[in-house]
Amino acid sequence: MIVDIHGQGFTVTPALAEHLRRRLGFVLTRHGNRIQRVAIRVGDENGPRGGVDKYCRIQVHLLDAPVAVVTDVGAELYAVIDRAADRVGRVVVKHLNRTHPVRDVARHGARPVRNRREPQPSDRAQGDLA
Repeated sequence: MIVDIHGQGFTVTPALAEHLRRRLGFVLTRHGNRIQRVAIRVGDENGPRGGVDKYCRIQVHLLDAPVAVVTDVGAELYAVIDRAADRVGRVVVKHLNRTHPVRDVARHGARPVRNRREPQPSDRAQGDLA
């Protein structure tokens, strides 16, 4: 799993990058074989003015499934990262659950098993041994 981290408006410190990797590891390790890459953007929209403007945008590029994208905004960057990581974990599971192949009965020409009538042992005559 390739993790790409970019900071917009500030530099990403090694501690922040480690926190991002650790939080994503908690929620995405189970599905690591289905993930191509993860792109993370963290930033501060207002810069030094402060306020509720720190954001974290996580994009998870999945194999054979749509891209899972989550954005979160708040005043504390580490809390924003934690919330976004938790949410992206749930979104990835949802996307992967939707992509399980469903057998198209009409295309394959077979009737569903529940509509077939299998011969029951009680259908045979009492004297039949065949």
